[in-house]
Amino acid sequence: MRVLVTGATGVIGTEVAQRLRALPGAQVTATARRAPAGDTVAWHIGQEPPLPPLEGPWDVIVHTAASTRWTMSRDEALDANVGVLRAILGLAGPGTHLVHLSTAYVGGQRNRSDLRGEEFEGYRNGYEWSKAVCEQVILEEHRGPTTIVRPPLVVGRRTDGRIARFTGPYTIFSTMVSGLAPAVVGDPDGYTEISPVDDVADVVAATVLGGPPAEPRTEVIAGGRQSLRLSEMIDTTCRTVNKFRAEHGVAPIGVPPIVSIDSWDRFFLPLSRNWLSPTQQQVVDLLGMFYSYTSMTVPFEPTYPVRDAASVLATTVWHWAGSNPRQALAEPKPWRLPATS
Repeated sequence: MRVLVTGATGVIGTEVAQRLRALPGAQVTATARRAPAGDTVAWHIGQEPPLPPLEGPWDVIVHTAASTRWTMSRDEALDANVGVLRAILGLAGPGTHLVHLSTAYVGGQRNRSDLRGEEFEGYRNGYEWSKAVCEQVILEEHRGPTTIVRPPLVVGRRTDGRIARFTGPYTIFSTMVSGLAPAVVGDPDGYTEISPVDDVADVVAATVLGGPPAEPRTEVIAGGRQSLRLSEMIDTTCRTVNKFRAEHGVAPIGVPPIVSIDSWDRFFLPLSRNWLSPTQQQVVDLLGMFYSYTSMTVPFEPTYPVRDAASVLATTVWHWAGSNPRQALAEPKPWRLPATS
């Protein structure tokens, strides 16, 4: 079975490539835009033709390559994700099982009044919107069997917290510990969906081993009604960080308050534009990108339930702290208004 894995140095692609290489009978070829020395083929998808080792058709293509930036414009998102997908479809034959990594938020709540909702048809950002477009392109243009895998926010392995790079929700950890986040914006009871990266790899491996589906299939990885609530996520994060700090003889951090989106938008943001420093303003803008993810009132309906999310989060935060001790042990710096003349 010839298997091609794209984005093999990314957060999900790294774990998936390792898992698939361990499958009996799988001849795995991995590709990435910036490939390290070894058995991963360097390929800037969509910008250059595939090298001979990447030519199809393939039995299975696992497409994890994507730009996950939330600040992309429509044109940037189309080029980075939809254009790349179409280049991958050029390697697929009618018998190729395409396993496409999307995002669970494609199927979640949409709000055209939220941030850039009008620009992206109700999706939170260009990444989500482009993933929705990709799913439609696959259904319309791929001639072979299809499985779409939709994970939520991805964190480290449930066993040891390891992950290829600290992105996405790890930004919240660092801003909470440093004191750069004056508050967490969201609904204390809002569903906060996470999945360990090895759960995602498990779903992909099972999908590849299970063979091509007769009809397009979608796998949703989520906790559903058993997922963490925002208040639980904050408490677990702070408790884990403070355990790490105690073992190193460092004073604990405080638990940041939770501010509703309405209060944040109506009262805090108007003042922030006039009174905050440029660094503080950058943090405010960053928090604005996250808060719709921390205010979900309707959970996802998983086909693959994530279990023990609190334990997963604690393991994730502990590994992050051990890998970034200067951040995890730093003294939080409370916000102060910049000096005025």
